[in-house]
Amino acid sequence: MLKGFFNVPVPINEPIFGYEPGSKERELLKAALADARSKQIDIPMYIGGEEVYTEDKVNTTPPHDHQHILGTYSKGDQSHVTRAIDAALAAKADWENLGWEHRAAIFLKAADLVAGSYRYKLNAATMLGQSKNAYQAEIDAACEFIDFLRFNVSYMSEIYKQQPISSRGAWNRVEQRPLEGFVFALTPFNFTAIAGNLPTSAAMMGNVVVWKPANTQIYAANVIMEILKEAGLPDGVINLVYVSGPDAGEVIFNHPDFAGIHFTGSTGVFQNIWKTIGNNIHKFKTYPRIVGETGGKDFIVIHGSANAEVSSTAIIRGAFEYQGQKCSAASRVYIAKSLWPQIKELMVRDLATFKMGPTEDFSNFVNAVIDENSFDKLAKYIDAAKNDPAVEIIAGGNYDKSKGYFIEPTVLVASDPMYTTMCEELFGPVLTIYVYNDEEFEQVLDIVDKTSIYALTGSIISQDRYAIELASQRLRNAAGNFYINDKCTGAVVGQQPFGGARGSGTNDKAGSMINLLRWVSPRTIKETFEPAKDYRYPFLAEDKG
Repeated sequence: MLKGFFNVPVPINEPIFGYEPGSKERELLKAALADARSKQIDIPMYIGGEEVYTEDKVNTTPPHDHQHILGTYSKGDQSHVTRAIDAALAAKADWENLGWEHRAAIFLKAADLVAGSYRYKLNAATMLGQSKNAYQAEIDAACEFIDFLRFNVSYMSEIYKQQPISSRGAWNRVEQRPLEGFVFALTPFNFTAIAGNLPTSAAMMGNVVVWKPANTQIYAANVIMEILKEAGLPDGVINLVYVSGPDAGEVIFNHPDFAGIHFTGSTGVFQNIWKTIGNNIHKFKTYPRIVGETGGKDFIVIHGSANAEVSSTAIIRGAFEYQGQKCSAASRVYIAKSLWPQIKELMVRDLATFKMGPTEDFSNFVNAVIDENSFDKLAKYIDAAKNDPAVEIIAGGNYDKSKGYFIEPTVLVASDPMYTTMCEELFGPVLTIYVYNDEEFEQVLDIVDKTSIYALTGSIISQDRYAIELASQRLRNAAGNFYINDKCTGAVVGQQPFGGARGSGTNDKAGSMINLLRWVSPRTIKETFEPAKDYRYPFLAEDKG
């Protein structure tokens, strides 16, 4: 076997295509969309080296065109979870003993495939299956997924390079072992990149994985598996199953070889998972690693010194890109009274220019929310606001699910900073604003900090450096990703490692070395070159004379 200290390619963030009219990428993406819409595919589970089909077929449809069937996927049961675990464990020895540079090569090749021949297929799958516009799909399914793969390879090499010092006569080494067992990756609908990163980051470090995506992301998850297989990922390293949460949990959280979970989803689900793991802790061979990024009630604070145009743009982009269905999306905003008239005018003006409709029409800024459950929940909040005299709706407020699950971008102004929609996570295009007296800035910072159980993202917009410093200090525990004079979304791999604390997760920072360290278990090795041959130490000798 060849040996060497290998340098991996230096990662650079993938350039974002603009999809301007007349551009080559626009033509290629439109062609991929047309091709995907022209056929119905039968999506299998991937267990070991098998593509597994069942008789229980579930339709997958675009949220913005729910009568159109893109394909069906095969729904599994507990037996398929068991088979996936068995396949993972059977692949474990060969995978963890494979030279790390060969594991790296597989994921670097996958990144190049996404950047090249699969870019438009994966983006189109995300646009259709998750109702993302061309730009949102590009920054997610293409660029962020590529960045995760390339930067994680670099972080992996840095982790392996970190070694202890050695004293004279000995050599100390640290070996980063994969976890003893399998990892469960439970991924969300809203980011294809997250769905790809959660299983691959653990696998990259030598682990084997059982992966369950959200049902509404399966259409793009299938393309990810195509890419990984073409990149040379061995059978059984990542096993993709489509089962209910209870079925997966019943098998996985009772299995002695369960070694960790990589999760993105709701706070409630994550807390129940943590509780189940705790109750079953005596059943596992090792203490499982629990890594989760969960909910958010993300904020923007506008100080009286802020630029109104900067503020309005940050609010609109932060709240309504991808229909507010980002963990980081702005959903509560606090605006100084002196600036409110100007910001309101700018927001209402720009919101009036929004086009809403299917993703295939590139002129639509806003598309559909993910499914009927989300639509119905958001509609109830909007109806309640319409009937509350303490709330003013200054934009939006309409919705329609006859063709697709369309919620108009809606802006509420609440007279109470503790109004329901200022406190509860909505996960949709509904924004609530509280207007405060300029002299109450410090009190508002306290309100921002105490309003929510979450602590994912937030921002301060101000031209007053003292106000910026004060907000940065007072809100230091209110957001794991904090932005100054910017919207509270848009973390970039390698630039802003992403994650929050409190009710927003374990803050293990996806897109950083911190996350990869959770998927290894270090072993320290000391080799002594001249071992002692007598138990006696010098201090035991008797004094002479």
